[in-house]
Parts: sequence; structure tokens; C-alpha cells
Amino acid sequence: MINKRLLVKNLLAHNDENSFYDKKRFIDIGQKEGKAKFLKHVCALANSNPKNNSFIVIGVEDEDNKIVGVDFFDDSKIQNLVNAYLENPPLISYENIPFPQLPEGKVVGLVTIKSNGKVCALRKNIWKYYGGSVFFREGSISMPKAYDIELKDSNSIVVETIEQHAKNNIELTLDGVMDFITNRHKDLSSDYKVFKEQFVVCWAGNQKKIKNQVYYSRVDVELINEQVKLFYSILDEITITYDEDSFTTTEYVQLGLGKQQKYYPFEKVELNFNDNGTYYIQSELIFNPPQYNKKTLHHFFNANMALQDKIEKKIKLTPQEEKDLRQLPHTYLICYLNNFPEALTQMEKVKPVIKKYNLEVYLSLKEAFRILRKVKYN
Repeated sequence: MINKRLLVKNLLAHNDENSFYDKKRFIDIGQKEGKAKFLKHVCALANSNPKNNSFIVIGVEDEDNKIVGVDFFDDSKIQNLVNAYLENPPLISYENIPFPQLPEGKVVGLVTIKSNGKVCALRKNIWKYYGGSVFFREGSISMPKAYDIELKDSNSIVVETIEQHAKNNIELTLDGVMDFITNRHKDLSSDYKVFKEQFVVCWAGNQKKIKNQVYYSRVDVELINEQVKLFYSILDEITITYDEDSFTTTEYVQLGLGKQQKYYPFEKVELNFNDNGTYYIQSELIFNPPQYNKKTLHHFFNANMALQDKIEKKIKLTPQEEKDLRQLPHTYLICYLNNFPEALTQMEKVKPVIKKYNLEVYLSLKEAFRILRKVKYN
């Protein structure tokens, strides 16, 4: 098994980006430009490495390789994005890699790209790139090329060596378990489970029991062997179940209008462990958003617009309006999920304003965007 933290360190040791790895300070696939650039790099790396993995490391300064981290990103539907826009799409995964020196909630993103051996190309137009475009890596740059160019393997030995040097061992695994439980989460309820005598999953969170069901909030779940953060949230609540072969989390989101709040099952993620030392992850979106009549939604939508206008004009809010502001992100979310497309426009417009005004509401707004992103690519 590969320790992904060691893999990131070994990749960064090469300093300069090349034809099998790229590094980014951050990516933004929520915007058309950011999505297009991400797809271009995925396409180029897949075509430049037809027989081995290629990588994008996210959360690193370009000039000096300083690890600064990015927010935890759990978009399990990123393969759907690649499939939608690329012809002969590669297999792709996004993993969140914790580093001890980073603040809580910050990780390094690791995108792993595996070509299917055929020429990868844009399936359709996006931003300024045209459908049919093919990209390859020339050093650290992703360049357009002719479609009928021959795929060449030139990095297999180098990549195999890097991955071999990142192999895990029992000392790293034990150190990882101890660090997770006794250092990073000593103030939370924590536990671990060994699967198939090889895999160790650790989890921590605040527990509460409702009708014989244990829920976790402020949750952190890691696959210690590979130093991969599987789940992290300071807002939502999850349930955890496991048996000898699998580990399952079910995430819930709290939604509602006014005081009528309710928990809705959102996503189920199951890790299945095999006797041959392999595992696979299955995710299923099980979200059925609440439905309301148009008249009620118009009332809340207009109230949100009034709050937004006051904040933009720097007019002081009343105590009741401050309470209503905390509901603004999820109220807009409910409106959008009930066929109010203009709600998304307002969410994007208010985001920079909210960031300056109230950090707690801003985090809730980011959470609403995460939910929308997952629903969209499902």
C-alpha cells in the first residue's frame, strides 16, 4: 500500500513540474474557467503518460514548494465531470492528504490520473477551449497537439520508483494511529478498526445519541495506511457502521425553512476491503431535498434579498435579522433545489460579501455550494 503523504513528498522532491506531475496552489471547478483549465491538465497528463499514473498536487506554492494546504474537498463525483467533458476519459481520483503542520481542516489535494491507453480529447467546448482539442505536456506546460499524435511511454520507470519509495510500513501505520487518537483528536471521542489484518480506519467526532442511533459531528475519518482523509466536516452529522469487510458512513444535512429544521440523508459512502490487499469505495447520493410551495419560497427568497441588500450597503442588522442571516445559505439552497435558478446567482453574488461580514455564515455558504456540486454531478 502506498502512503500518499510520502508520495506527495516524493513528487515535490522533483521541484519542477514535468510530464507526469503538476502542482497547483488551488483549483476552482465551480467556475467555468477553473473547470476548463483543470480538464486541460487532466487531458494533457493522461496523454503524456499512457502506461502509468500521473498526478496533480494541490495546495502547494509554485515558487518554493511550500505546503500551504487547501480546504477538504469531498467531491466523489469528479469522475462524472471528467466523463462528461473528455473523450476516452482517464480514471481519476481526488484524495485529501493530511499534513501535521497544516491547520485543522486544511489538507493537500492529490489527483491521480490513469490513462486508458487511448488519446484523450475534449468532448465539447468549454470556456476558450474547443471540442476535439487534444493536450500533451511539454515540461511543465499543457500544450495543444494534433489528434492523431502517437502516445509514447517515457515515465513508467520514474513513476514506479517514486511509488515504490512511498510504500507504507508497520511503523508508519502505528505512528499514524497514535497521532490521530492522542494528538490531533484528544478532545474528541475516537476509535479505530482493523480490516483484513491490513487496513486501519480511524475516526473521531462529537457523539450524540438520538433514539438509539449514535450520530457524529465535527467528524474526521482517515484510512491510516495510505494517509488519506476520507471525511471531514465541522458542520454536518454522520452515522458510522462497520462489519468485518466494510466501513460505511452516511452523511446527513440539516435543512428547513425557519424553525422547521430536519435532518435529511445525503450521501452514503462504503469502503469494501478484500482479502487480496485491495479495497474499493462506493458512494451513493441518497438525497431527496424538501419541497415547498412557490408562495412560501418567494417569501423567504425576498427576505434573503433584503438581508443581502442591507449587508452590501453596510446597514446594521437587527438581532432578528442576524438570526435570519444564519439561515440564508440553506434557504437559498432550498430555493434552488425547488426550481428557483436565480437563487444560485444570488449565492455567488453574496459570497464575497458574507466572507467579510460573518465567517460562520460564510462556512455554511461553502457547505451549500458543496451540496449543490454533488447534486449537479450525480
